[in-house]
Amino acid sequence: MFRDQLADIVVRVEDFATAEQLALVGIADRWELTGMYEGVALPDRSQWYHESMPPVITLFRKPLLEEMAHTGVAFEALVRHVVIHEAGHHFGLSDADMHALENSAGE
Repeated sequence: MFRDQLADIVVRVEDFATAEQLALVGIADRWELTGMYEGVALPDRSQWYHESMPPVITLFRKPLLEEMAHTGVAFEALVRHVVIHEAGHHFGLSDADMHALENSAGE
C-alpha cells in the first residue's frame, strides 16, 4: 500500500535548484538545498483532484556531493535520506514533522 502511494512520483536529478525553487522554500544559497518535493500532498487532495502533472522529487546533485565531501556520509545514504524526507512531504508531513521523526528514530 505504501509503495502504491509513491508510484506516481517522478524523481529527477538537477545540478542545483532554480531561483524559483529556492524562493518557494525561502532558501537563498543554492548549496543549501539537496532535494525538493513539488506537488499536491495526499492529504490536501480533494475527491475532485485531478493532477495534470505528477508530483516530483528533485535531487540536487552538486549540493549532495558537497554534503558528502564535508560529512563523510556515503552518497547512497544521503540520497536515501533526502528521498525519504521528500516522500514524507507527499504524505503531508512538514519539515518539523520529518525532523521529529528522524530524531525519535535516532534515539
